[in-house]
Amino acid sequence: MNNILQLKGTFESKKNNTVPGFPIIPARCSVSSAHIKKLIKELTLVLEKWKEDTLIDGALVSVHYIQVVAKSNRIKAIFEVDSKTDSNDSIRGSKFEQIGNKINHVFTHYVDLKVLENAIDKLNICNNIIEEKFNGIITNGEMKSIIDNRKKIQFANIKLSKFLQLIVDCFYVSRFGVDEDATELNDEAIVTIYKTKFKTSDLLRKIGIDISESKILDETTISLLPADLETLKLKAPYLIAMETKDLAEISLDDIEYVNSKAISIPKPSNEPIIGVIDTLFYKDVYFGDWVDYIPMVNKDILETVTTDDYKHGTSVTSLIVDGPTINPNLDDGCGRFKVRHFGVATGGRFSSFTILKQIREIIANNTDIKVWNLSLGSVLQIHQNFISPEAAELDKIQCEYDVIFVVAGTNKPRDAIGKMKIGAPADSLNSIVVNAVTSDKKPTSYHRIGPVLSFFHKPDISYYGGDTGEYIRVCTPTGEGHVCGTSFAAPWITRKVAYLIHNVGFSREVAKALIIDSAAGWDRQDDMSHSIGYGVVPIKIEDIIKSSNDEIKFIMTGVVEKYETYTYNIPVPVSNDKQPFFAKATLCYFPRCSRNQGVDYTDTEMDIHFGRIKESERGIQIADINENIQDEKDQVGVYEGPARSLYRKWDNIKHISERVKEKKVPKKKYGIGNWGLSIKTKERLTKKTDKEMPFGLVVTLKEMFGQNRIDDFIKLCMARGWIVNRIDIDNRIDVYNKAEEEIYFD
Repeated sequence: MNNILQLKGTFESKKNNTVPGFPIIPARCSVSSAHIKKLIKELTLVLEKWKEDTLIDGALVSVHYIQVVAKSNRIKAIFEVDSKTDSNDSIRGSKFEQIGNKINHVFTHYVDLKVLENAIDKLNICNNIIEEKFNGIITNGEMKSIIDNRKKIQFANIKLSKFLQLIVDCFYVSRFGVDEDATELNDEAIVTIYKTKFKTSDLLRKIGIDISESKILDETTISLLPADLETLKLKAPYLIAMETKDLAEISLDDIEYVNSKAISIPKPSNEPIIGVIDTLFYKDVYFGDWVDYIPMVNKDILETVTTDDYKHGTSVTSLIVDGPTINPNLDDGCGRFKVRHFGVATGGRFSSFTILKQIREIIANNTDIKVWNLSLGSVLQIHQNFISPEAAELDKIQCEYDVIFVVAGTNKPRDAIGKMKIGAPADSLNSIVVNAVTSDKKPTSYHRIGPVLSFFHKPDISYYGGDTGEYIRVCTPTGEGHVCGTSFAAPWITRKVAYLIHNVGFSREVAKALIIDSAAGWDRQDDMSHSIGYGVVPIKIEDIIKSSNDEIKFIMTGVVEKYETYTYNIPVPVSNDKQPFFAKATLCYFPRCSRNQGVDYTDTEMDIHFGRIKESERGIQIADINENIQDEKDQVGVYEGPARSLYRKWDNIKHISERVKEKKVPKKKYGIGNWGLSIKTKERLTKKTDKEMPFGLVVTLKEMFGQNRIDDFIKLCMARGWIVNRIDIDNRIDVYNKAEEEIYFD
């Protein structure tokens, strides 16, 4: 097998110098005076409502669009305050609404009443122009004529560019209104309210709800008792952006217990430490010396727990510490790991809100741990329009602390019929979410499905979690256990991620990309499985960090600083003036996320283009293996919906792959045979984070005729100025062991 290669060199970067043209509606489209009058009437009703209801000293307005819209097609002029303020700044939430078979965007804005009054005035001016000069309807062609003759045309009381933008705004908007939460919950709930100019506790106090600081998670998310939730729904239902049940039941796994012979294990030495957040841990097991146990539940509860409260957490940790010894058929070659185990729940119901606060505290106080296993999950299904509070907190923590979570995909209850969506926190986008498969790589009987927010691929990958007749063996407080569940699939992936980060020395971005890439194989993911994700991860770690003799696999890392990060200097071997390779690439990054943006959850998009370099009169272009035409010059734009489904726009995992076909046709060589990589970055929010964002990329080139050309590739790369490192696992492990040795001075 070939070792994986690491390419180190310089990426170029440049700003986006594209100057936007005049706004215009799509070809063969139009906007009528009747439609604008309808929007004016709706905004007038909204204004009257908020003149009477002064609770928030402003207005919450829901903007319903005609489709899933790109950031560039959100309204700009209607709610514009001044030239320095972006209308997107007033967005407080977004969701999808389904009308028939069509899915559309809905955005909720928080604006001053004066903004509504000005919006109505601007639309009235716009409507008068359309009625007087365009016979009540303006078309794409007439807008083009206005732009072409702009030096000769003037409108009263409005600038030409502003008029055109208002027309475009009206085209994409279906209606305005004030939406109210319709969720029916009678239990204690975690509630997120829309952000206004008031502090959350002060705003609630105005409607008769007193809330302590301990019940506040962040500036808009709180825990409410049933009576307080009822008050909020009665007096200000429009304030509720999202709500979810707080007291959840753990999505438990099947566990059977049998007596077994004692197993021995050596004393721990310098093995890496993995963090586990789970139910309680039973110290008197054979591997107890390998586990640093910190109970986090209330002391009063600890006095009443039973053996059952220790079973789940102990079983999970046994796999992380010594899984291959207990399950020789799943020996991954990763060795053993030490565990720092935090017991945050018992075996029954738990408060998500309490655990949310505990997880942040745990991570903040244990920054030496980079990889965390979380096999707790809710029986409740995720919501189609917002990320769960638990998942949002995990995503936020992973951005702030440079850690990675491996999360179980949750299990379908035994009495559930039909398909069932995954439960929190398996909707965490930055985490690796693991579903379970049987030994023949089929979804288990208890598996649950994605996607998340109607778009994001979850689960990410799958692994062997056991099922009826083929259980996973674990160690429990009462002896050997035979188990099945996603809780026992996730630890195997946790082990692999920890090995890649600690033993091999990869970044979390590269580790995640390698895991995804190994699962996906060479099947181009046109129809992503929402049951098993990108695929099943290989058992042996060697199959992840090495490739077959006819493959060249290399990794690249970098940080995004500007709009485009690129290199046109990747040499690919040539044979008979052709390049006989299939290609695939996997890109991973950890974006900041905004839960209050609803379905538009991720703040940053990295759009990857990878392929042969072509030079022409139009300049240098990449012949993308994924035929990605987003942001390419002289190409027709791609609508937001297709861009999301075809090119995974706004997804933090990009996997592009050519199909390996029986008919092998080597690629035409352009120029000297260089390939290029371009990563174009967009921000959803106006305020861009100052933090540079790292990315990890795994590229695989498969020789069509089975030849091993890795040495040719290395020579070409070195000639182009790349530093090429062969990832020799044995050497890496020796380096790790030396680094962890204690040095004694005489």
